[in-house]
This record gives sequence, structure tokens and C-alpha cells, in this order.
Amino acid sequence: MTQSLMARLSPEIKQYLVITGNYWSFTLTDGALRMLVVLYFHQLGYSPLAIASLFLFYEIFGVVTNLLGGWLGARLGLNKTMNIGLFLQIVAVSMLALDAQLLTIAYVMVAQALSGIAKDLNKMSAKSAIKLLVPKDQDSTLYKWVALLTGSKNALKGVGFFLGGLLLTLLGFQGALWFMAAMLTITWLSSLLLLKQDLGKKKNKPKFNELFSKSRQLNLLAAARLFLFASRDVWFVVALPVFLASTFGWDHWWVGGFMASWVIAYGIVQANAPKITAKQGGNYQQAFKWVALLSIIPALLALGLWLDWQPKIMIIGGLLIFGAVFAVNSSLHSFLIVKIADSDGVSMDVGFYYMANAMGRLLGTLLSGLVYQFYGLEACLMISSAMLILAGGFTYGLSKRG
Repeated sequence: MTQSLMARLSPEIKQYLVITGNYWSFTLTDGALRMLVVLYFHQLGYSPLAIASLFLFYEIFGVVTNLLGGWLGARLGLNKTMNIGLFLQIVAVSMLALDAQLLTIAYVMVAQALSGIAKDLNKMSAKSAIKLLVPKDQDSTLYKWVALLTGSKNALKGVGFFLGGLLLTLLGFQGALWFMAAMLTITWLSSLLLLKQDLGKKKNKPKFNELFSKSRQLNLLAAARLFLFASRDVWFVVALPVFLASTFGWDHWWVGGFMASWVIAYGIVQANAPKITAKQGGNYQQAFKWVALLSIIPALLALGLWLDWQPKIMIIGGLLIFGAVFAVNSSLHSFLIVKIADSDGVSMDVGFYYMANAMGRLLGTLLSGLVYQFYGLEACLMISSAMLILAGGFTYGLSKRG
């Protein structure tokens, strides 16, 4: 039955399934690895700022990788960049599976750098490939495919957070890492066999000076993306899990479970964004309206915490609402960049855009540890709101042009 069904699928659908499977497997281990590192090093007594520093190279190299990875994808083919990303993640996970006494901050930062390179090679390759698999002038189909890929990826990232807390409890830090390395190796070998050769290779090899975008549309959208994702990570990456563990007294299982539930719900909403925005479609005006709505939420949460009004209800309920609205914003952005990207060498435009995404994550990650350590979660949420106002300003510039 399964073989006959696969035989009836078009080559494009088959490649979409392979790409999505790669992306899913990678994302599951990436989410688990992040949760493992945050919880394990918090358990060892590291400060929030020290934990944030562990992800510094992860985010810095993500910025570089998106820019250079898009160029490499256009020269070598997206199949190669995706497989390189999978292999580097296997190396990064294996590097951390050592005795705890050997895991210095510098060593963990190097391993996280490899993981950051791997993650953004994988993401850039997956999202660029969708543009090539959907016929031109089928924007609604493109929106659905991008939303499904991105939403399902984020839902699995949430499962990864839960898996990280669970594996840390059941297998310990080292055992969890070896388990994930084995999972990734199976995915990598399957990808080498199944992924189409030369997918996304540009007809004329791009020059290095073509790395930076000259499109006003793309630059504005990238700037909006930077502040959109910085607004999330300024409270989500370090501040929230440490707050839940230290203020609410939650153990690894509860912290991982809550973070997982948040990201899973976020991914489900993201995958269904085309239905939520069906009447208006995916356009710049809708992106501006949704980011304007989003900017209000963290400010209200900060006010509630400052007034000490039912903090558990505020955090749990408020951040679920934030996640739902953020998911629609993110899905609209992911569609718009793929839509406006040039089909010939699509990875260069997508890579440039996700470079801005990585810069936002870097900014948010650094501020998450720094601001939380000195000023608390309320300050992180206020900064989140301010960043969303900036994202709204850049999006408004796009909305005035259609």
C-alpha cells in the first residue's frame, strides 16, 4: 500500500517529503540539544549570563552561515548544503558527549558554533528548495507548503525541548547526546541516497560580491525579521527556562514540558496560518497588522508581573497567546521571503534574509542572559515589546508598497 502510494506521488512531492523529513529530524535533535545545555549547565550552577554565552558562537556563526550558505547553495546545490549541515550536527552533538569535567565554556562554545552552522545550512536549504518545487504563480500553494514545513518544524522543535528534558532525566547528559547522534546518522545516510542532485544550483555561478541584497523589499523585510526574532529570544532562550526553574521551582521535566508545549502549539498555529489569514491572504499589510497586535502582548505581561498579579497565570497564559500571534507573524514572513526571492539562485536571497533572522536571535540571546540576570523577566518583556515596535516600523514601510 505504502509503496504504491509513493509511486503515484510526483517527483516534486517526493523531494518535498525528503527535505521535510531531513528538516524534522534535525530540528528534533536541535531543540533537545538546546534544552539539554540550558538545563544541564543551570544544574551545574552556571549564571544566566554564562549560559547565554554558551550560545554566543551558535548565533554568530548562524549569521555568517546564512550569508555564505546561500552563496554555497547557489554554487554547489542545496542537496549538498543540507547534507553538510546534517553531518556537522552529528559532529557537534558527539563533541559534547564527553565527561562533564572536560566541558569548559570555550569548548562548549566551539561545539555550539558547529551546531549553529549546521542548523542554518539545513534551514536555508530546506526553505530555498520549496521555491523550486512549487510552480510559478501558485502563491497560495507556496504559502501552504512553506507554512506546513515551518510549522511542523517548530512543533517538532517543541517536542525536542520535551525530549531534551526527558533524555536528561532518563539517560543523563552523555547518554542523551549519544542517542541523538545515532538518530542524526540514520537521517544523514538516508539523505545522501534520496535527495536530488544539484537542487537549487544557479545556472551561472554567482560571484562573491553578489552576497548582499540590493532589493529594498528584501532589506526592509530582513530588518523586520531581525527585530521580530530578537523580541522572542530576549525572553525565551535563557530568561524563561531559568525563571521557571528558579522562581516557580519547576524541575527539568516541568520546564522542558512547558517549553515543549509552547513551541508545539506555536508550530501548529504556524502551519495553519494560511487558514487564519485566508480572507486577507499573505501580504505586507497583513504582516504589519499582526506585528502591531503582537507588540502589545509582552508589555501587558511585564505590567502584570510588575503588579504581581497571578504570575503563573500571566506567564503560562500570556506566553501561549504571544506564541499564537507570533506564529502567524513568522509564517507570513517565511512566505513573503520565499515569494519575492529570485528563482535562479533562490538560496542567496533566502540566505541573506535568514542572516538577519540569525542576527536577531544573537541579539535576543545575549540580552536574554544579560537583562534577566540584572533586571529580571519584566525588563526582558519590555525590551521585547520595544523590538516589536521597531519590527512594525520596517513592516509598515513594506505595507505602503503592497
